[in-house]
Amino acid sequence: MKKIFKILALVLLVSSCQEPQKIGFIDNGEVIEKFQLKIDVEAKYKGIDDKFKKRIDSLSKDFQLETQAFQLESQKMSQKKAQQRYAELGQKRQILEQRVQMEQQSMTGAFNEEMDSVLVKMNKLVGDYGKANGYSFILGKNQAGSVIYGEEAKDITKEVIEAINKDLKKSE
Repeated sequence: MKKIFKILALVLLVSSCQEPQKIGFIDNGEVIEKFQLKIDVEAKYKGIDDKFKKRIDSLSKDFQLETQAFQLESQKMSQKKAQQRYAELGQKRQILEQRVQMEQQSMTGAFNEEMDSVLVKMNKLVGDYGKANGYSFILGKNQAGSVIYGEEAKDITKEVIEAINKDLKKSE
Protein backbone atom coordinates (compact mmCIF):
# COMPACT_ATOMS: atom_id res chain seq x y z
CA MET A 1 0.00 0.00 0.00
CA LYS A 2 2.87 2.36 0.79
CA LYS A 3 4.32 1.73 -2.67
CA ILE A 4 1.05 2.82 -4.30
CA PHE A 5 1.05 6.06 -2.31
CA LYS A 6 4.70 6.68 -3.20
CA ILE A 7 3.96 6.09 -6.90
CA LEU A 8 0.93 8.38 -6.80
CA ALA A 9 2.94 11.05 -4.99
CA LEU A 10 5.70 10.72 -7.58
CA VAL A 11 3.19 11.00 -10.45
CA LEU A 12 1.62 14.10 -8.87
CA LEU A 13 5.05 15.64 -8.31
CA VAL A 14 6.12 15.02 -11.91
CA SER A 15 2.86 16.28 -13.38
CA SER A 16 2.92 19.43 -11.24
CA CYS A 17 6.44 20.23 -12.45
CA GLN A 18 5.41 20.27 -16.08
CA GLU A 19 5.10 23.58 -17.84
CA PRO A 20 1.49 24.75 -18.14
CA GLN A 21 0.10 24.61 -21.64
CA LYS A 22 -0.59 27.88 -23.38
CA ILE A 23 -4.22 27.99 -24.50
CA GLY A 24 -6.11 30.73 -26.27
CA PHE A 25 -9.36 31.06 -28.13
CA ILE A 26 -10.62 33.02 -31.09
CA ASP A 27 -14.05 34.07 -32.25
CA ASN A 28 -14.21 32.09 -35.50
CA GLY A 29 -16.89 34.33 -36.99
CA GLU A 30 -14.98 37.52 -36.33
CA VAL A 31 -11.72 36.07 -37.67
CA ILE A 32 -13.29 34.92 -40.94
CA GLU A 33 -15.25 38.18 -41.37
CA LYS A 34 -12.07 40.24 -41.01
CA PHE A 35 -9.79 37.88 -42.96
CA GLN A 36 -8.61 39.97 -45.91
CA LEU A 37 -8.58 37.06 -48.36
CA LYS A 38 -12.29 36.41 -47.65
CA ILE A 39 -13.07 40.09 -48.08
CA ASP A 40 -11.21 40.09 -51.41
CA VAL A 41 -13.03 36.98 -52.67
CA GLU A 42 -16.41 38.44 -51.75
CA ALA A 43 -15.57 41.71 -53.53
CA LYS A 44 -14.45 39.78 -56.62
CA TYR A 45 -17.70 37.82 -56.78
CA LYS A 46 -19.81 40.88 -56.06
CA GLY A 47 -18.29 42.46 -59.17
CA ILE A 48 -18.94 39.30 -61.18
CA ASP A 49 -22.51 39.14 -59.86
CA ASP A 50 -23.14 42.81 -60.67
CA LYS A 51 -21.97 42.29 -64.28
CA PHE A 52 -24.11 39.15 -64.50
CA LYS A 53 -27.21 40.99 -63.26
CA LYS A 54 -26.66 43.82 -65.76
CA ARG A 55 -26.33 41.31 -68.60
CA ILE A 56 -29.48 39.48 -67.46
CA ASP A 57 -31.38 42.77 -67.18
CA SER A 58 -30.31 43.66 -70.70
CA LEU A 59 -31.40 40.26 -72.05
CA SER A 60 -34.71 40.54 -70.19
CA LYS A 61 -35.38 43.99 -71.61
CA ASP A 62 -34.54 42.78 -75.13
CA PHE A 63 -36.88 39.83 -74.72
CA GLN A 64 -39.59 42.07 -73.31
CA LEU A 65 -39.29 44.41 -76.28
CA GLU A 66 -39.46 41.45 -78.64
CA THR A 67 -42.59 40.21 -76.85
CA GLN A 68 -44.23 43.63 -77.04
CA ALA A 69 -43.41 43.87 -80.74
CA PHE A 70 -44.96 40.44 -81.26
CA GLN A 71 -48.13 41.50 -79.45
CA LEU A 72 -48.52 44.45 -81.82
CA GLU A 73 -47.73 42.35 -84.91
CA SER A 74 -49.90 39.42 -83.86
CA GLN A 75 -53.05 41.38 -84.58
CA LYS A 76 -52.01 41.52 -88.24
CA MET A 77 -50.91 37.86 -88.44
CA SER A 78 -52.92 34.81 -89.18
CA GLN A 79 -53.86 32.78 -86.14
CA LYS A 80 -51.60 29.90 -87.17
CA LYS A 81 -48.58 32.16 -87.70
CA ALA A 82 -49.27 33.98 -84.40
CA GLN A 83 -49.41 30.66 -82.54
CA GLN A 84 -46.17 29.54 -84.18
CA ARG A 85 -44.44 32.80 -83.24
CA TYR A 86 -45.84 32.59 -79.70
CA ALA A 87 -44.39 29.08 -79.35
CA GLU A 88 -41.00 30.33 -80.61
CA LEU A 89 -41.01 33.12 -78.02
CA GLY A 90 -41.93 30.65 -75.28
CA GLN A 91 -39.04 28.41 -76.32
CA LYS A 92 -36.67 31.39 -76.40
CA ARG A 93 -37.78 32.43 -72.91
CA GLN A 94 -37.20 28.89 -71.64
CA ILE A 95 -33.69 28.80 -73.14
CA LEU A 96 -32.87 32.17 -71.55
CA GLU A 97 -34.10 30.99 -68.14
CA GLN A 98 -32.04 27.79 -68.38
CA ARG A 99 -28.96 29.74 -69.40
CA VAL A 100 -29.40 32.12 -66.45
CA GLN A 101 -29.86 29.23 -64.05
CA MET A 102 -26.77 27.42 -65.35
CA GLU A 103 -24.63 30.55 -65.06
CA GLN A 104 -25.90 31.17 -61.51
CA GLN A 105 -25.08 27.61 -60.50
CA SER A 106 -21.65 27.90 -62.06
CA MET A 107 -20.93 31.16 -60.21
CA THR A 108 -22.22 29.75 -56.93
CA GLY A 109 -20.08 26.64 -57.34
CA ALA A 110 -16.96 28.68 -58.11
CA PHE A 111 -17.64 31.01 -55.16
CA ASN A 112 -18.16 28.11 -52.74
CA GLU A 113 -15.01 26.39 -53.96
CA GLU A 114 -12.97 29.55 -53.52
CA MET A 115 -14.46 30.18 -50.06
CA ASP A 116 -13.55 26.63 -49.03
CA SER A 117 -9.94 27.33 -49.98
CA VAL A 118 -10.11 30.61 -48.02
CA LEU A 119 -11.16 28.67 -44.90
CA VAL A 120 -8.36 26.15 -45.40
CA LYS A 121 -5.84 29.01 -45.76
CA MET A 122 -7.23 30.78 -42.69
CA ASN A 123 -6.99 27.62 -40.57
CA LYS A 124 -3.41 27.06 -41.72
CA LEU A 125 -2.44 30.63 -40.86
CA VAL A 126 -4.09 30.37 -37.43
CA GLY A 127 -2.19 27.11 -36.86
CA ASP A 128 1.06 28.78 -37.93
CA TYR A 129 0.32 31.66 -35.56
CA GLY A 130 -0.26 29.19 -32.72
CA LYS A 131 3.01 27.36 -33.38
CA ALA A 132 5.00 30.57 -33.72
CA ASN A 133 3.60 31.95 -30.45
CA GLY A 134 3.91 28.82 -28.33
CA TYR A 135 0.25 27.84 -28.08
CA SER A 136 -0.65 24.24 -27.29
CA PHE A 137 -4.25 24.90 -28.28
CA ILE A 138 -6.22 27.63 -30.02
CA LEU A 139 -9.90 26.95 -29.56
CA GLY A 140 -12.66 28.33 -31.74
CA LYS A 141 -15.60 30.18 -30.22
CA ASN A 142 -18.78 30.01 -32.29
CA GLN A 143 -22.57 29.78 -32.07
CA ALA A 144 -22.39 25.99 -31.74
CA GLY A 145 -20.75 26.47 -28.36
CA SER A 146 -17.31 24.89 -28.66
CA VAL A 147 -16.14 27.64 -26.26
CA ILE A 148 -19.01 29.02 -24.27
CA TYR A 149 -16.90 31.08 -21.91
CA GLY A 150 -13.29 32.15 -21.88
CA GLU A 151 -11.33 34.69 -19.90
CA GLU A 152 -10.92 37.88 -21.85
CA ALA A 153 -7.16 37.61 -21.39
CA LYS A 154 -7.23 34.32 -23.32
CA ASP A 155 -9.16 35.82 -26.26
CA ILE A 156 -6.54 36.25 -28.99
CA THR A 157 -8.98 37.03 -31.80
CA LYS A 158 -7.61 40.51 -32.60
CA GLU A 159 -3.97 39.39 -32.50
CA VAL A 160 -4.74 36.45 -34.78
CA ILE A 161 -6.65 38.63 -37.29
CA GLU A 162 -3.73 41.07 -37.46
CA ALA A 163 -1.16 38.28 -37.77
CA ILE A 164 -2.93 36.24 -40.45
CA ASN A 165 -3.69 39.31 -42.57
CA LYS A 166 -0.03 40.36 -42.21
CA ASP A 167 1.13 36.84 -43.20
CA LEU A 168 -1.29 36.90 -46.13
CA LYS A 169 0.30 40.10 -47.46
CA LYS A 170 3.77 38.53 -47.14
CA SER A 171 2.72 35.46 -49.13
CA GLU A 172 1.25 37.47 -52.02
